[in-house]
Amino acid sequence: MVEKIDVSARAAAIEYAIRDVVVPAVELEKEGHEIIRLNVGDPLAFEGLPTPSHMISAYKQALDRQDNGYGPSYGIPELRQAIADSESRKGWACTSDDVYVTHGVTEALQILFAAFLESGDKVLAPGPHYPPYMAYPQMYGAETIEYRLDPNDGWRIDFDDIESKMDDNVRLLVLINPNNPTGNVASKEEIDSLIKLAQKWPRCTIIADEIYDGLDFTGGLVSAASCSEDVPVIVLNGVSKVYFAPGWRIGYMAWHDPNGILDLVRDGVERLLRSRLCASTPAQFGYLAGLQDESDWLQGHRERIKKRLDHCIMRISGIEGIECQEPGGAFYLFVRITRTDLSSDDKKFVLDLLHERHVLVVHGSGFSPEYGSGHFRMVCLPPIEILDEAFDRISDFLGR
Repeated sequence: MVEKIDVSARAAAIEYAIRDVVVPAVELEKEGHEIIRLNVGDPLAFEGLPTPSHMISAYKQALDRQDNGYGPSYGIPELRQAIADSESRKGWACTSDDVYVTHGVTEALQILFAAFLESGDKVLAPGPHYPPYMAYPQMYGAETIEYRLDPNDGWRIDFDDIESKMDDNVRLLVLINPNNPTGNVASKEEIDSLIKLAQKWPRCTIIADEIYDGLDFTGGLVSAASCSEDVPVIVLNGVSKVYFAPGWRIGYMAWHDPNGILDLVRDGVERLLRSRLCASTPAQFGYLAGLQDESDWLQGHRERIKKRLDHCIMRISGIEGIECQEPGGAFYLFVRITRTDLSSDDKKFVLDLLHERHVLVVHGSGFSPEYGSGHFRMVCLPPIEILDEAFDRISDFLGR
């Protein structure tokens, strides 16, 4: 008998619900079943939401002129400046030196956790949240603690809960705005309160994940960095969601550190960035075109997403056994399972729906075992006729 080599405990503990549920879906597809995939927030998977043509042209032109080499570890200078200009228009003084280009926001998180966290440290993140905020800190001996978003009040921040969980070991306080998976948009008043709370803890830095900021449908979204005079805020954003190019894997972090208290951490971040060489050079030129050239196309994409989102809310309201609060941004719906015989095990609900009706969504407990259970997340990106077919199948499943 062959003796198996052990996997590390940190790797064995990693879960990524959004793609983990794809494994059984692929097996069903091999058997000839057509699966309606509503699990991944990839606009390119659906008709009507293409990457803008001028960005693709800029990417191709970079390839044609052989801009395929290693670029600067912190990002090409033109892109860093364009990002700084974009962030400055959001109300804070961002310079190109404050910007670091990464392989998507996920790599930015990995680098930040590596630079900030030691054994015993904590990350305080919203519950529910994007799974890497739970998965990655443990690699550095740290722990993610969830603070509550109120499901009965539009998923607003529960500040009493945050207050009860803050201590000197909380190094990073996370705001995802708009939130993934709930779609709630934090108000300026909430952000001001979050910053005021962080002021009490001098070792704490705010991470503001604003990857969906261009898909705010409330008109009230503000940049967290623009609200802070002294608390350091690291803004995360990129090309994936608002510029509809997730496969390019280009993100960035922009550092708002008015008093320079993060200088040592920043040195560590720069060391890590140099050690992994650089982000994709031609993809950076594609993103640069998105930031510098015309943006009229975005309104059409926003309108299509909002129309599909509103249609989903209408369909959900007519299906007994589920309900959903209207999100303020992004392109997800975090749907509550109201039937008590089904809500207690949301992962079983998702897998049963997949196997019996061939609709793939993601169990809410995959975004937070405590605050996401009894829900499922779905994307509202497909054309309405595909969404209608999915809801017809969900309705049949609930009525069985």
